[in-house]
Amino acid sequence: MAGVDGLIVGAGVIAIAFAWYLFTLVAAVQVNKTELTESSKINSCMNEKQTDSMEVIYEAIREGADAFLMAEYKICLIFVVCFAAVIFFLIGLGQDFEAAILTTIAFVTGAFTSMFSGWIGMKVAVFANARTTIEAAAGTNEEEKYMGAFNMAFRAGGVMGFSLCGLGLLVLWFLLQIYSGYLDLTDLSEYEVMMDCISGYGLGGSTIAMFGRVGGGIYTKAADVGADLVGKTELDIPEDDPRNAATIADNVGDNVGDVAGMSSDLFGSFAEATCAALVISASSSDFVTEGGWSALMFPLCISASGILVCLVSSFLAMNAVKSQPQVEKTLKGQLIVTTVLMVPVGAILAMSLLPAEFTLHGVAQASFTATPMKVVVCLSSGVIGGLVIGLITEYYTSFSYSPVVEVANSCKKGGAATNIIYGLALGYKSAIIPIMVLAVIIFLSFSLCDTYGVAVAALGMLSTLATCLSIDIYGPVCDNAGGIAEMTLPELPENVRECTDALDAAGNTTAAIGKGFAIGSAALVSLALYGALVVRLEITTGVNVLEPMTFSFLLIGAMLPYWFSAMTMKSVGEAAGAMVEEVRAQVKDETIVTAGSDRLTGLGKETMKPGETVKAGVGILQGLVKPDYKQCIDISTKASLKEMVPPSALVIMAPLLAGTFFGVYAVFGILTGGLVSGVQLAISMSNTGGAWDNAKKYIEGGHSPDPDLQGKGTEYHKAAVVGDTVGDPLKDTSGPALNILMKLMAILSLVFADYFQSINEGRGIFNIAVAGASVAAQAASP
Repeated sequence: MAGVDGLIVGAGVIAIAFAWYLFTLVAAVQVNKTELTESSKINSCMNEKQTDSMEVIYEAIREGADAFLMAEYKICLIFVVCFAAVIFFLIGLGQDFEAAILTTIAFVTGAFTSMFSGWIGMKVAVFANARTTIEAAAGTNEEEKYMGAFNMAFRAGGVMGFSLCGLGLLVLWFLLQIYSGYLDLTDLSEYEVMMDCISGYGLGGSTIAMFGRVGGGIYTKAADVGADLVGKTELDIPEDDPRNAATIADNVGDNVGDVAGMSSDLFGSFAEATCAALVISASSSDFVTEGGWSALMFPLCISASGILVCLVSSFLAMNAVKSQPQVEKTLKGQLIVTTVLMVPVGAILAMSLLPAEFTLHGVAQASFTATPMKVVVCLSSGVIGGLVIGLITEYYTSFSYSPVVEVANSCKKGGAATNIIYGLALGYKSAIIPIMVLAVIIFLSFSLCDTYGVAVAALGMLSTLATCLSIDIYGPVCDNAGGIAEMTLPELPENVRECTDALDAAGNTTAAIGKGFAIGSAALVSLALYGALVVRLEITTGVNVLEPMTFSFLLIGAMLPYWFSAMTMKSVGEAAGAMVEEVRAQVKDETIVTAGSDRLTGLGKETMKPGETVKAGVGILQGLVKPDYKQCIDISTKASLKEMVPPSALVIMAPLLAGTFFGVYAVFGILTGGLVSGVQLAISMSNTGGAWDNAKKYIEGGHSPDPDLQGKGTEYHKAAVVGDTVGDPLKDTSGPALNILMKLMAILSLVFADYFQSINEGRGIFNIAVAGASVAAQAASP
């Protein structure tokens, strides 16, 4: 096994082994009654009734998450089979059926790896939520509570982060090994064929990510918005109160949307960025000859070394949190340390694996000469740029800084209206610096190494993926832990919920950082794939956006993120409306419930005397009767599965139809417009929603010096809740899904490049002349 292969396989195996080690630490805390021993932590902090209550809640969340994910994956499985047939047929027409078979296999492999990644993320998050609550309850003082609960949630995130990175890397490496053994690589052109086929791996990951992000996002926000609107603003009951029928669905949603969706999303980014770099590097036989297999595998080695860097830095977070102020500092420190370590590691890799000078094909020129030092600059700009975007996102979404405090204070000026105005302004403003950072990265990378530099910069930003995923998954685990603490009856001590709320507030900020990171990397990945498409079509004079066909479709591409967002937000609104009606109906239910009924809660069974009756709705509000949680879970599940198809179809069909009927220049316009519009809309949406969420928590936590802006139940708090509710679909459904829109359209266009070019030499079925030359003619011109 060559040195680079040893690094790739070794890093992948170490990542999975470390994830298993972290899982054993998480599993050491028992929840299920059948597993408990005398020394179990839960026995020291909860009585038997509380233990029984927690187990029921834990199982309900687990069953709900399992049911949704299995239903979603059944639809995904049908899609994978049908779309695999489409890939086989169209690529067979445009290229040959051998390439069609290899691309289809890569697509199916990527799709199933993405599904498995999402499943792992969801399972470990559900597994850790109640255990985090137990750690928060078992501590005898503040230091033990924060340390135990933080470690539990962060380790759960680590299980997801390292298992996904290790799995994605190993599967891609094995696929490359199989293809390299099958194809005759003594013919250097076969390298290009191999990498073109491998791009199907990224397409498979991205299509599943689209379903996961959209479906999971609609599920979680329908439940969240419905629970907040009725519970907080109408019934005046706390968040996650067991009397609210939507609370279990809300907690299920945290796992299927924020965890499973994010996992598939970032897996797709890794796969697509790697595929883009592989396609560009393999297009030059000079590069293959000069650098060999080691240079070709440089993109995978970046990810492999990133795993090892993240593993080392993760130990710095263990046992580091002993109070609330240390939470955000520790999580931010993880990002900084991994960035600082990754820059020199990336430099060593480039100097060791790449030839002193090498030639690659470009977009703006037929070929260009690059050096390892130029690649180091590209890689470092991506690594550092990702950190800067993360820190800027934190500044605009954490209540430790003035922007969110201003949003919270605005609730006193004009209620919900001014809160929404301030929040929207914050979101628009928050896009300025990240966009400038991306512009600098793109300019540097493209100037130094053309599209290969952009792909390397994207991989640099994604090199700290294991840490970013660990931090991102931490948030939903803490959110679920707080919900379980609130719903457990008899009530747990107030300081347990205070601990989980403090961890969750930091989790909201880190989730926003994760979304910013995902969106920034998606922009670079999309551009890298776009560049790989142009290189694949052998266009060496660049893309002229003022060409009528390209500019016309640029406007259409810029419109797509708005159309897509309108569809997803309306879906959340309709599902949330159904949820609100269900919760209202349950608290107004006049069905008579008698003593001894299975519908009674523990309190109801204890206090109601034989023969005594209570109306179901009244009993729910008094804590005597159980709400029908399952009905709310069913509403979210059915709505999300129904509504996730049209937005996903829009993203998949747009480039396919444009390329088929109008040609590749129309596709160039679609990709340009979608990228430029989508990245800015995604950043502003995600940060607006994150700011509204933390402005609400700023008021609820009593962090404001103004007594009027402290605590729950006031008019100002209700105004903050309205803002948070409006922001929910922005930050957790539409915003995060836009980065998949950018990537999916680009990777799909790359995979079907030969098919598009086969139709009237790239002019599409309508055969519209473009600037007086076909793609083939332009490629052949000097």
